[in-house]
Amino acid sequence: MNGVLTAWRRCLRSLRTNLLAGLIIWSLGIMIYLLYGYSILFQHYLDQIAELKKDFGYLYSAFSTGLFGGLIPFLALLTKGRIPKERKTQWFCFFLLFWSIKGVEVDAFYRLQSFCFGESAEFKVVLCKVVVDQFLYCVIWSAPVTAILYGWKDSAFKWSDVVVLKDPRKMTIETLFLLFSTWMIWIPAVAIIYSMPENLQIPLFNLTLCFFVLVITIADGGVEQRWRDRRDSNPRPPA
Repeated sequence: MNGVLTAWRRCLRSLRTNLLAGLIIWSLGIMIYLLYGYSILFQHYLDQIAELKKDFGYLYSAFSTGLFGGLIPFLALLTKGRIPKERKTQWFCFFLLFWSIKGVEVDAFYRLQSFCFGESAEFKVVLCKVVVDQFLYCVIWSAPVTAILYGWKDSAFKWSDVVVLKDPRKMTIETLFLLFSTWMIWIPAVAIIYSMPENLQIPLFNLTLCFFVLVITIADGGVEQRWRDRRDSNPRPPA
């Protein structure tokens, strides 16, 4: 119970940042959804992107998610001076590789969702996909794995120093913090994503992800700032 309260308090401390990110993401998603439905020119443009996704499949997902979720946020962090100088190359490789793999994973998951529930944008279909996405996939897999891998990055890529692997309570708190932050922003966002045609779901996911990471990163510093706080409170020579 204490772990839940701790994670929730951490989430509340960044509530303003999360709400700002949410407003931007939801407005962007709704605008794209409406324009796709009512603007022939905009629909034609998005259909070209959908054709790219169809032609290149998982390769498109890896490249685009690596770009929007990894490279662009990395460059934003670099510009803001939030990447330790001795870690630039390592963090660049981590961001690019992590999000490229995540793109393939999310693409496979979206395809599985379509196989299980269909491709319709009906309310009950979208609702089922949102529930499975946010309360099964995120709870069982996405949040815990992200907590571990980002903890590895924040520990100078030393598995022996990954706190969440050594302390179950820390693991619970970090996972719950990620889940609370995710639910606050992504439940409406994925509802919009699942309302789009299948080949446009990954492109919209990429755009949403990019805005989410940029807003959170620039406004708060996220896990990168916590890495610096731990380093300053317990200095040690770089590995």
